[in-house]
Amino acid sequence: MKKALFLQLILVMFLAGSCSQRTENQLRVSTPESVRVSSERLNRIDTMLIKSINNGWIAGAVGFIARDGKIIYNRAFGVSDLETKMPMQTDNIFRIASQTKAIVSIGLMMLFEEGKFLLDDPVSKYIPEFASPQVLDKFNVKDTTFTTVPAKREVTIRDLLTHTSGIDYAGIGSPTMKAIYAKAGFTGGFGNEKVTIGDDIKILGKLPLVHQPGERFTYGLNVDVVGYLIEILSGEKLDKYLKSRIFDPLEMTDTWFYLPEDKKSRLVKVITENSDHKVVQMPQDMVNYPLAKGVYFSGGGGLSSTTMDYAVFLQMLLNKGEYNGKKLLSSRTVELITSNQIGDLNLGVDKFGLGFELTTERGQAILGISEGSFAWGGYFATTYWADPEKKLVGLLFMQQVPLSHGEIQSKFKAMVYQTLTD
Repeated sequence: MKKALFLQLILVMFLAGSCSQRTENQLRVSTPESVRVSSERLNRIDTMLIKSINNGWIAGAVGFIARDGKIIYNRAFGVSDLETKMPMQTDNIFRIASQTKAIVSIGLMMLFEEGKFLLDDPVSKYIPEFASPQVLDKFNVKDTTFTTVPAKREVTIRDLLTHTSGIDYAGIGSPTMKAIYAKAGFTGGFGNEKVTIGDDIKILGKLPLVHQPGERFTYGLNVDVVGYLIEILSGEKLDKYLKSRIFDPLEMTDTWFYLPEDKKSRLVKVITENSDHKVVQMPQDMVNYPLAKGVYFSGGGGLSSTTMDYAVFLQMLLNKGEYNGKKLLSSRTVELITSNQIGDLNLGVDKFGLGFELTTERGQAILGISEGSFAWGGYFATTYWADPEKKLVGLLFMQQVPLSHGEIQSKFKAMVYQTLTD
């Protein structure tokens, strides 16, 4: 009898410990002081953002900070629609554009863990159109003709994840490559109801690179290729794969390529600036792709999300690949993803991993963000970072293009660190 009671007690303690472990690495609301953050100093961030709104620099924003897995700042400011003056809410949905890249890169690395590929495999092994790559030599502006030279080697999957392949952007890239892509019929179309990402990537694979693979960092359509690679390796469309492998396990219920009907009203309107750099409404037909019923799943920029959903994704990485009892990646894979993957090449004063910018010793001196932090942002003025040393997750989401007062993002980041009391 005593032995049975003892075993029962051990079982109860084991289950309690397991439950505690599951909740410890899940984001929970708490007080700033519980994680060594000053409530008073957090209010300085409010003052800065409200002043930016009153100055007409931005219409609204959502700021989010978590430390040690505790949510200590989740606040909305201004409006989500300049015309209706609808107040911004913390659960509003934003076009996160290039923040899509990190999610898709993680999706590919999950397949890496399954032995589906190696990082230095040539892309042509899986997408034949990338075989025998050519590098742009001369370009004729008058008739958009060009000559090429053979690439010294093939583009690898590592090149894609680090933006060192030589692939440029169709929309925001160099004028030369934009012209070449357009002439070839590359659409890059958010919201497209006919063309798929596979259709586009097959065209892209046959077009010239802007430089030799691995020669330098060129921000481009690399992760769109990664998205199509996921489809080939997994046998699933990218939206279905991300939902089943990342969004559902992490309960990221507000992250979509194309929003369900019941979520469309929460999408923030995109604004622009007038000649005085004051915010004004812009035509929404130019940016309404999340409301479409598209079949084009851009791995480089097609997702929309909330600060909370994206914070969960980042917290999973800070937790070394685990969140709420769900193991998405091994700790060693997370270390690989957040290590310098571009060698002696530079991104300003920082480096780049497999999908993320990495803060270096020189980089930490700019705003105080710790060395080893990983970050990126999106075209429509969203930004994020995760700091493993300070156990911080920070996000500031706006919906504006252009954002002349980009210092708002930098001030937000710097002001997060002035709140720390340890």
